[in-house]
Amino acid sequence: MSEHTGDEDPREDEQYHLEVTEDDVADSVLLPGDPGRIETITDCWDEADVVADHREYRTATGTTDGAPISVTSTGVGSPGAAIAVEELARVGAETLIRVGSCGAIQPETDVGDLIITSGAVRQEGTSDEYIREDYPAVADHAVVAALAAAAEELGYEYHVGLTASTDSFYAGQSREGFGGFRSRDSEADIEELKRANVLNFEMEASAILTLANIYGLRAGAVCTVYADRTTGEFEVTGEQRAAKTASKAVSLLAEMDRAVDDADSSAWHAKLGLE
Repeated sequence: MSEHTGDEDPREDEQYHLEVTEDDVADSVLLPGDPGRIETITDCWDEADVVADHREYRTATGTTDGAPISVTSTGVGSPGAAIAVEELARVGAETLIRVGSCGAIQPETDVGDLIITSGAVRQEGTSDEYIREDYPAVADHAVVAALAAAAEELGYEYHVGLTASTDSFYAGQSREGFGGFRSRDSEADIEELKRANVLNFEMEASAILTLANIYGLRAGAVCTVYADRTTGEFEVTGEQRAAKTASKAVSLLAEMDRAVDDADSSAWHAKLGLE
């Protein structure tokens, strides 16, 4: 019996789930969950074309402030997001930015604010299948800086800090389930995260950050607050704020990368921005 050594997907170029090739995708890719947000995001760009649409994965590519950019929807949750990261990495993507919505758990965060993730609690199971549980889910420092600078330039209220990524929108985020069901230690879990200065809940960031670090890519996340868990307020508002911030960050990262190259530096740092 011969040993199988080839790729189990017989197609050499086009990715199995995303149905994209190297020619379809820019180096920088935004990652919303909902395919319906693709148009919301591309409306912020100079121009864009949809290049693939398969299952929950819709991809468009264009330019923003002259910088090449792509967007790929991932569906809900970390399993789908991990597939997107895997296949985008295979076609040459180098920068990945999650763009989404979230629930905030600190009193200083209001509905409509942006939360920029500096690191994430891996309360999802997908990243556990890649690496030991104490491996950190950390955002790239340049991506965080670019997102913060973009939010500043656009005049949006934002917060930088820790995110908790879960597999469950309900039980995993200490919400009441059907019929009033409460998961074990539900209230204690959310209170522990509050005391530890975690800012928000969402469902994909920690897997994206973990895989990006494993594969030597850079990644970050920016989410608009829809739910204020401290007051019970919920409103779908400011959806374009995260989209515009992430898009602007990609053009800023292009400028930052040029500054790194011009200075023959190993990484972007604040002094480069002051020269």
